[in-house]
Amino acid sequence: MSNRDGFASGLITGAAVGGLVGGLLGILVGARVSNDADEAENLLETQEDTEKQKAIKESEIIEETRQSLEGKIAQLNQAIDEVRQQINGVNGNLAKTGRSLSEEP
Repeated sequence: MSNRDGFASGLITGAAVGGLVGGLLGILVGARVSNDADEAENLLETQEDTEKQKAIKESEIIEETRQSLEGKIAQLNQAIDEVRQQINGVNGNLAKTGRSLSEEP
């Protein structure tokens, strides 16, 4: 009978000590995991901010390029219009003289 009494008290003592040790380990591990999670979240936020800044810079570059291309297109259109006017002037002069482009002077 004394074995049974010793067994019950040992079981209860073991469960209490195990519960305390397990609880302390759980608190320590949980705190560490929480800190790691906070650090990971901060890192993600920093990466998101960096990506947003890159996106803003890319959109600014695209806008500058678009404006530059619009300017070049306007210059080309102006050059085309000048050439048309010159060609129309040449064709108009030939029509008045009665000469064709294939005739040699």
